[in-house]
Amino acid sequence: MLGRKEIRKKRIRAKIKGTSQRPRLSVFRSNKLIYAQIINDEKGDTILGVSEKNIDKKVSGSKIDQAKILGLFLAKKATAKKIKNVIFDRGSYKYHGRIKALAEGAREGGLVF
Repeated sequence: MLGRKEIRKKRIRAKIKGTSQRPRLSVFRSNKLIYAQIINDEKGDTILGVSEKNIDKKVSGSKIDQAKILGLFLAKKATAKKIKNVIFDRGSYKYHGRIKALAEGAREGGLVF
């Protein structure tokens, strides 16, 4: 039996498909960290994956500030791999808080949703 979270995730995921020209930016949130991956669904491979563990400098402040810096870091790495356009996959999470901060940071870094 699927819970509400799984149903919401499947419903959102059914509408989103990443391609080589416009890959999918998938977000996972845990209590401590936030993870983001850029995925090409046609080939089924992960092009780029980052988390707060990958950032060299420790960021003081709230988790929302850390998520925004992770979004900027992700955008920098993606533009180095010549990825500019992505589809944002928020998963089963609401678009607020850390998820929203990561998306805004990625937009500021140059990614187009």
